[in-house]
Amino acid sequence: MEEDSGPVVVIKFGGNAMVDAQLQQSFAEDVVELRRAGLRPVVVHGGGPQISAMLDRLGLESRFEAGLRVTTAETMEVVRMVLSGRVQRELVGHINSHGPYAVGMTGEDAHTMTAVRRPAWVDGAPVDIGQVGDVVEVNPGMVRALLTQGHIPVVSPVARGADGQVYNVNADLAASALAVALGARRLVVLTDVAGLYADWPASTEVIGRLTADALDGLLPGLASGMLPKMEGCLRAVRGGVGRADVLDGRVPHAVLRSVLGGDGAGTTVVPDEDHAVSPA
Repeated sequence: MEEDSGPVVVIKFGGNAMVDAQLQQSFAEDVVELRRAGLRPVVVHGGGPQISAMLDRLGLESRFEAGLRVTTAETMEVVRMVLSGRVQRELVGHINSHGPYAVGMTGEDAHTMTAVRRPAWVDGAPVDIGQVGDVVEVNPGMVRALLTQGHIPVVSPVARGADGQVYNVNADLAASALAVALGARRLVVLTDVAGLYADWPASTEVIGRLTADALDGLLPGLASGMLPKMEGCLRAVRGGVGRADVLDGRVPHAVLRSVLGGDGAGTTVVPDEDHAVSPA
């Protein structure tokens, strides 16, 4: 298969997999294996634990509203430094230990992502959370060019607004927006749980598969940490992505097992034409 003709798979890398050295290595191996199998992986990474650790070191507050980090101008400087200067470089290094594949970039580069200020909603009311953005436009030209050249783009979720403001974008939602713009076949979101629980905290039964409409009905009752992940999945499949999978990033090679091995672990969100809904 030609390097520039395979289906695109967008993978959001985050959670414990980002801070565990062995999981970082297995993830890098998975991404390279996807490329060798003829797919075109694009990685969008988070960095919450590393950002929180750096804010603590600097004596700055870490605060969240509705699952999103409250981002002051001072916090934004730390976010950019940690995401682009540390987390991205480490991930690029892990992938490139297997060959000259990964190229790091941010949503600011070549105006790849344009964002507007996003409020958080708490008890039905908007709350100002500072320089947190929601992607409203994606120009995927630079990402496509890297893919055509056989590279693996590694994207930090920082975007600029039309107002010149720089925004911290939730990595799940950034990955979703990029997947839609690229016409990706699949969005894969790594998290720190087994999938979307059917009745948390009463049960740890995981919903194996559900439609966009079914997920839409569940969103208002989801815990804040899972909310942006499932919102990203919903936006992706409604935007034309073939399917979205939430996988347990604590499991080594979870991405490879799901994408190439057909492993049914985690939660899969499909367009409404597919009405199969079943527990795992």
